Amino acid sequence: MKKTFSYLALAGVLTIASCTNLDESVYGVIPKEGFGSTPEQLASLLGPAYSGLRDYAWNAHNAEVTTDVGLVPTRGKDWYDGGNWLNYNRHTWTTTHGPINDMWGWIFESGINTINNLIPQVAGNTVAIAELRAVRAFYYFLAMDYFGNVPLITESTSGTVSTTPRAQIYAFVEKELTEALPNLSDNVGGSYYGRINKLTAQTLLAKIYLNAGVYKGTPEWQKAVDMCDIVIKSGKYKLEPNFLANFAVKNEGSTENIWAIPFDRIQAGGMTITYRTLHYQSQSTYNLSGQPWNGFCTIAEFYNSFSDNDLRKKMWISGVQYGADGKALKDDNGKDLDFNPVMTKDEMTSADPEFQGAGVRLGKYEIQRGNTVPDQDNDWAMFRLADVYMMRGEALFRLGKTADALADFNIVRARAGVTAWTAPQLTLDNILAERGRELAWEAWRRNDLIRFGEFNKVGGKFTSRFMKEPAAKTLLFPIPQQRRDANPGLAQNPGY
Repeated sequence: MKKTFSYLALAGVLTIASCTNLDESVYGVIPKEGFGSTPEQLASLLGPAYSGLRDYAWNAHNAEVTTDVGLVPTRGKDWYDGGNWLNYNRHTWTTTHGPINDMWGWIFESGINTINNLIPQVAGNTVAIAELRAVRAFYYFLAMDYFGNVPLITESTSGTVSTTPRAQIYAFVEKELTEALPNLSDNVGGSYYGRINKLTAQTLLAKIYLNAGVYKGTPEWQKAVDMCDIVIKSGKYKLEPNFLANFAVKNEGSTENIWAIPFDRIQAGGMTITYRTLHYQSQSTYNLSGQPWNGFCTIAEFYNSFSDNDLRKKMWISGVQYGADGKALKDDNGKDLDFNPVMTKDEMTSADPEFQGAGVRLGKYEIQRGNTVPDQDNDWAMFRLADVYMMRGEALFRLGKTADALADFNIVRARAGVTAWTAPQLTLDNILAERGRELAWEAWRRNDLIRFGEFNKVGGKFTSRFMKEPAAKTLLFPIPQQRRDANPGLAQNPGY
């Protein structure tokens, strides 16, 4: 069913045409009556709202390489791109930062605007409208999280639109999800794989409640607990015995992934994380048709936060690399290619002996061996049950319910093969570190660090040593100048 939904999402609408039978219906737009009554038809109606979500796998770098989890160093001439990648980890981005502008366009044009155009076309279909509102709420959650005050647009428009305060965006997202809930499906998997059902919406509500103190200034810990309770007690999801099974090439069978974004390396591309992280010579290791791009990696401090007996440490690719023939691979200087966590600087020239191998590489998403294209078949794990356990545990801890919180975290730690915590070990620092180890490269690190007050702390325990500008303004990205030029009603975020 994963492949079926992917293809429907690509098609967007069902178009039936014939050269010989003039009695057949031809749908140039989505029909308002008599269509959408079957799961397949409904998936086709909603396809355009979901297909854009595949760009999340690319835009996830905004949440990861701005933190202690990852970075994209410049290696000789590679990955400089006007300093854009260095600016992320250094926190020196500006209002004209290209990838941030791209992210804004993805959220508002590919996401929100597409859904605003779809909703009138499914008028009268309460199920379709509920699902579209829920997907739009997810996009607004991202907009609120990354940019703060953003325009609130619920219909197609081309005029000047002003920004809405973040707290009002929060209220809108909550209202959209709670009003959509009664009409969302209870189904899990099958034709609903990759779509927002009730439990997905409740997980998203838990996410906004967990960060309510950031978004609106008032914590909502109990509401976060309540949403997590519903998801966990539903019994419809369970932890995979093998942590990495959630990220396998064929991970659509995961019992833990509450919401996944379907990918297909031929029909629904965009899962290129392997090519972004591996070295050029890794082509030989995994029998790839092309050379990877030698970019994304992590650094020693974060890598070393994993104990050697932590099964999650297997998500990293480190040490001397070998080809399929068993021989050590060489870098451009003729040295053994060594993915070494030690990195002395983030901007390296060919004169630096470490420049090609520095940084442990990401192997969390299983590498598809023998692949003929840069894209892979792994589905992106957006929401996982392990995260829900940890969200509930954190909220319970902040409410003073230590014993219950401890139980939630130890469920996750047991799967990782590490010793259970005792009550004195349950601290905010340890909770944040544990979330990092479990959720690295799943695009939640920035969100977590801001909630814990650690995102831009000078010399902090969870701050990248390459950060140069620990200013308060970086808690939000700037409204891209290109967007403000096109829409003068958009007010810039403070400090930019």
